[in-house]
Amino acid sequence: MIKIYNTFSKKKEEIPKKKTLSLYTCGPTVYDYDHLGHAISYTNADILRRTLEYNGYKVKHVMNITDVGHLTSDADTGEDKMEKSAKEKRQSIWEIADYYTKVFFQNRKKLNILDPHITCKASDCVKETIDLIKILIKKEYAYQISDGIYFDVQKFPEYGKLSGNTIAELKEGVRIEKNPEKKHPADFALWKFSPKDKKRQMEWDSPWGKGFPGWHMECSTIAKKHLGKTIDFHTGGEDNIFPHHESEIAQSETINNKRFVNIWFHTRHLKVEGEKMSKSLKNFLTLKDIQEKGFDPLALRYLFLTAHYRTSFNFTEEGLKAAQKALKNLYNHFLLLKEEKGINKEYQEEFQKAINNDLDMPKALSIVWKLIKDEKAKDKKQTLINFDQVLGLKLKNFKLEIPKEVKELIKKREKERKQKNWKEADQLRDEVEKMGFTIKDTEEGPKVLLV
Repeated sequence: MIKIYNTFSKKKEEIPKKKTLSLYTCGPTVYDYDHLGHAISYTNADILRRTLEYNGYKVKHVMNITDVGHLTSDADTGEDKMEKSAKEKRQSIWEIADYYTKVFFQNRKKLNILDPHITCKASDCVKETIDLIKILIKKEYAYQISDGIYFDVQKFPEYGKLSGNTIAELKEGVRIEKNPEKKHPADFALWKFSPKDKKRQMEWDSPWGKGFPGWHMECSTIAKKHLGKTIDFHTGGEDNIFPHHESEIAQSETINNKRFVNIWFHTRHLKVEGEKMSKSLKNFLTLKDIQEKGFDPLALRYLFLTAHYRTSFNFTEEGLKAAQKALKNLYNHFLLLKEEKGINKEYQEEFQKAINNDLDMPKALSIVWKLIKDEKAKDKKQTLINFDQVLGLKLKNFKLEIPKEVKELIKKREKERKQKNWKEADQLRDEVEKMGFTIKDTEEGPKVLLV
């Protein structure tokens, strides 16, 4: 039995009993490099999917790519982030979107995050989006003002049921800016009209005028197109809860007359020095930044595994150093294990119990180390490979790439040891360690490990 915390119900819920589960992930807005705050959210969504598959479920995973419609303000005002980035970099939006999408997927690969089965760009489903807006207008849940078509939240009394931001309590503020034409401050854009005084790079004809889809509409469109009217899991960062996911619920449930999502899965903010990591605060780090400092991207994945997805995680370089050391230690232990074919059922059951309890990855990691240190336990190697279906640390195919120079030093050291020249042998060991490797002498001969 798998239980996952549902942001909507505010409690752990048993997942639906069916063979195939639908999973929708809010993808990136591809106007700039994705940062570590994004990385932790996508890693946790990956752990969710891996856990479901580990338990024998088939998962149909869909993710959007936002290449249009995401404005600099969540209140549907300001510049389009894509248009602004293209202008600053003096490139076309299509070039910007293509470049940052490629970087995003390269980063996912480095973190060993599984690719979605379907990835859909917002710009590729504008026709379907227009068709859904027509339904909302026909049902009289949408209205037109000078800058676009808006959803009337007062027609959807349950607006706020995910975030707790009820219609009565919502006022113009941090995330809602005043627009005198809107019927309610929380009304959100379904379709925005192109400015009359300038031409946008991305714009389409519609029954209401030339323009582009609202940010929230793309997810409702893509989810319905590829996963149907109701989806089992919808993942994202906690900053997506309001207004993005709240608005998705309102428009989708109005269109489909059905519950939109069974379980909402949200990762808490990644913090750096106590503050939320974000581009607006200019305190963000990218995967490239940490690689340039000598860190393995999988050390970052290991670091994320040490915290529960519903706790706010404070990123520090010291923490990443400790994670890299622990990961190397794990690889070293794995290299020294005997080749056995079986799986230790006792530890496997303990591990599965941990991950099935709302993805308790810190507990799962502790079970990994408990197994490694248990001198009586058998079948360790295959059991760790089994666990790695969820951990995603690439244990199964892990092999040390030993440079030719290191191999030659090890041969020289073995020669000195046979002649009992211990001082010379120790000097050669020191040279090997300076190159990032160490030697463990075993009955089968010297084993090369990571420092």
